Amino acid sequence: MRLLALVFITSLLAAGLARADGLSGREGWQVLPTEKSYTTLVDDLKSAITDEGMLAVTQASASDGAKGRGITIPGNRVIGVYRNDYAVRMLEASVAAGIEAPIRFYVTENADGTATLSWKTPGFVFAPYMEEGGPALQELAGELDQVFLSIADKAVASR
Repeated sequence: MRLLALVFITSLLAAGLARADGLSGREGWQVLPTEKSYTTLVDDLKSAITDEGMLAVTQASASDGAKGRGITIPGNRVIGVYRNDYAVRMLEASVAAGIEAPIRFYVTENADGTATLSWKTPGFVFAPYMEEGGPALQELAGELDQVFLSIADKAVASR
């Protein structure tokens, strides 16, 4: 009975990890698979954020937390990116939209050792607030869409 339970749990975990590679096809998401390793992509993303004059204001990694507990899972890191001048403009347009800042990039390690960079576009993130935020929020989201795309392009580019 224990063996059957162990096989069942192991198959569930394996299925869950396999789905980690399936980020494509989500509304509002940009997904860029790379040939880079997870660590390299994280480092290149951090450099690209700085190069674009933005700030990495938050970071979280379940894989780092798991490692601290002696558990190994595929690498993942969420990096929240923003800048105060954008924050001020966003809040002037819509206080409610403030819950969405910082906007996040997601780096995931794939089963083959490569990594993927994903993010929800700022235009998609701020879409629920557009009626309230009007043209000012729409303009800000458009600017941030370009900034995030530029960061991503730099991060995934080969050195």
